[in-house]
Amino acid sequence: MVSEPVDKKIFANCIDPEEMRVAIVEDGKLVELFVDRLWDSQRTGDIYKARVDSVLPGMNAAFVDLGQGRNAFLYLAEAKGLKIEKNQELVVQISRAARKGKGARVTTRISLPGRYLVLVPGGTDVGVSRKVPSEERERLRVLGRKIRPEGFGLIVRTAAVGTDEEFLLKDVSELLSTWREIEHEASMQNAPCLLYQDMGLLGKVIRDELDESVTEIITDSEEEFQAALNYVERFCAKGNQPKVFLHRGKMPLFEMYGIEKEIATALDRKVWLHSGAYLVIDQTEALTVIDVNTGKYVGDKDLRKTVLTTNMEAAEEIARQLRLRAIGGIVVIDFIDMESEDDQKALLERLEDVFRSDRCKAKVFGLTRLGLVELTRKRARSDMRSTFTRGCPFCGGTGQVLREESISAAIKRFLRKVVKSSAPEAILIETSNAIADFIHGSIQRQWEEQLGIKLFIMANDKMAWDKYRIEYQGKLEQVLHRVNLLKEREAGCVVYRTDPA
Repeated sequence: MVSEPVDKKIFANCIDPEEMRVAIVEDGKLVELFVDRLWDSQRTGDIYKARVDSVLPGMNAAFVDLGQGRNAFLYLAEAKGLKIEKNQELVVQISRAARKGKGARVTTRISLPGRYLVLVPGGTDVGVSRKVPSEERERLRVLGRKIRPEGFGLIVRTAAVGTDEEFLLKDVSELLSTWREIEHEASMQNAPCLLYQDMGLLGKVIRDELDESVTEIITDSEEEFQAALNYVERFCAKGNQPKVFLHRGKMPLFEMYGIEKEIATALDRKVWLHSGAYLVIDQTEALTVIDVNTGKYVGDKDLRKTVLTTNMEAAEEIARQLRLRAIGGIVVIDFIDMESEDDQKALLERLEDVFRSDRCKAKVFGLTRLGLVELTRKRARSDMRSTFTRGCPFCGGTGQVLREESISAAIKRFLRKVVKSSAPEAILIETSNAIADFIHGSIQRQWEEQLGIKLFIMANDKMAWDKYRIEYQGKLEQVLHRVNLLKEREAGCVVYRTDPA
């Protein structure tokens, strides 16, 4: 199936170094988002001179000290046959950045990406990107073998399609020069230390994503604008250069083009489709589960057609969501049940088709006996959820909090214990707004009667949902004095009581 031409635009919000973001928009839809923060360390592609901190034979792995951040994880199988020992010094490259509380993963198999080629020190082979058309593949392989330096491997990138030998040689020369500098630094510096940093965020995105479908590059940073302009003039043919713009408007770049709103939507669990159907996306430690529902879409008179149409639309949106959210690993999809084997086959073919343009390789394994679709997608970077969110400090990351009734019952048990131990006339207890409202609205007077005390409840909008404490206890006049004092000191202080103030 021949893919329709795509109008691709690159938007770079790089004016604030604390958090730089680059968005890829295809046919008006946000499809990919890259984020780089000032305080992030150990980025994918960076090269370090590391020291082995510990070797774990039972895991066939070692932990290495990079000199910053947490120790990185090295599979011994990726150490090119080296015998790894504690305190040994190694030159390693980050192959996967730290994510979800796990350290970065590193390899001793170094690769340096250029515009057209990837240089592999110590390699001997010439590979060609799987996305290169078959008619061009052999030409590039022959060229790659011709220009490959002794002692190095080469991988020909998709961007090399149609490129002459002169440009490939120039790429090789620059990559070799970079590698010689890395070797020199490694011989002079003590481990652990950083030897090489890959290009900045926008530079990496342009290098990896720039093709004939990119029509515009828009950034709000003067420095990045000049860098993008230079890159385009250097690597793109005169008649095939995307336009590069510097955004100077008062409205922020991402807000002006609606990207900010799309980012917020991409963090939602529920995703609505144009037809009125919707997806529910749940990420777990082991896998991602996606449920497809007809929602508001009722179709025409034919149920089979309604189900197939919904599933086909869902397949396209699922591919976009996985790419946008940078979700990798195992994905299980519960499409709406289809009895027809022809419809099932058509859906699987559609799934394979929509993943063809994804730079992260995805493989569809078909339907399970339970009617679920299984697929895997290569992990390239931290997913959007872990990039922008953290575990809830109130629920501990479960996504659930205790019900008001449960917290209130715990508070009552606590009050009963206090009454039995110190027999106060009155108690001023402090808790969150919602719990204070719940107790006052339903059971405060009953508690006073059952416990034999005068109860005052202070609502604190800064207190966690299920937290509470005794602010004051003692004689009734003492507690009343404390309540009045708090109201004088803190504007807007709310204290619930059962009798008029």
